[in-house]
Amino acid sequence: MISHKLSIAPMLDWTDRHCRYFYRTMSKNVVLYTEMVTTGAILFGKGDYLGFNEEEHPVVLQLGGSDPKAMTECAIIAEQQGYDEININVGCPSDRVQNGKFGACLMAEPALVSRCVEQMQTAVNIPVTVKSRIGIDDQDSYQFLHQFISEVSQAGCEHFIVHARKAWLSGLSPKQNREVPPLDYERVYQIKRDFSSLNISINGGIKSFQEVNQHLTHIDGVMIGREVYQNPYLLSQADQQVWHENTVVKKRAKIIEEMAAYIDNYVANGGRVWHVVRHMLGLCNGLPGAKQYRRYLSENANREGANSRVLLEAFGKVKGI
Repeated sequence: MISHKLSIAPMLDWTDRHCRYFYRTMSKNVVLYTEMVTTGAILFGKGDYLGFNEEEHPVVLQLGGSDPKAMTECAIIAEQQGYDEININVGCPSDRVQNGKFGACLMAEPALVSRCVEQMQTAVNIPVTVKSRIGIDDQDSYQFLHQFISEVSQAGCEHFIVHARKAWLSGLSPKQNREVPPLDYERVYQIKRDFSSLNISINGGIKSFQEVNQHLTHIDGVMIGREVYQNPYLLSQADQQVWHENTVVKKRAKIIEEMAAYIDNYVANGGRVWHVVRHMLGLCNGLPGAKQYRRYLSENANREGANSRVLLEAFGKVKGI
């Protein structure tokens, strides 16, 4: 069983396999999520949407869809690929997602979500979990959330990640939906009290390990997203601060060394340096020379023939290491 005390949110265009590998160099315990991948991409797409590095475990596939048959087929493929869990997206409010009938709009259809969970969980041995909001539009009462959790848990879902904001399905952009609706952590705590046997994680607006540990006195797990993406070195303290392990915090120089080796292997197989280092721009935030580090990567990582030297040279511009 994976410890979900701390996980990194699925973030579209951000948490790809390179980003996840980078995060894993800093914490061995944090649970990593893929970007949301749709059933259509997996079943009919031409790209490798499910590839990941073995080092990423524990790693969870976040799946977007609402057709129980397609969701089940994808769950079987994901298990065969080696994913540790599958998470159903019932939280994303974007128009594109709604048009595909998945994401936050599914909160209004708990029976459909339940069918997906039940059929997927019957077909695979790995857990199927759900990530939702606390409500949608004017359906934002505690009773609405309680009913959703009650119905979907009866179908076999034992872990819910709840973004502690409701979603407006029209009128707000996805970015605004992450910022405008007010946070209501207490509502998520109440869900844990009412469903004590379920594993409940909380998401939304969490920026420090002090906050993480405060939430963990009420619920089972915490998911952080953008704060880690903007300030990734925060993760280097996760195993000590959250799991209370007596290990040494990895220095930035060691992370750079490990990522340089990863980059050279990726480039040797036809990849481009920028695909990897774009996730590393915030690694030196707060240090003298951080701006020069970011600029050097941005200006040089896409050049023909670039390799890990670009990262090493950029890091050389940081002072006080």
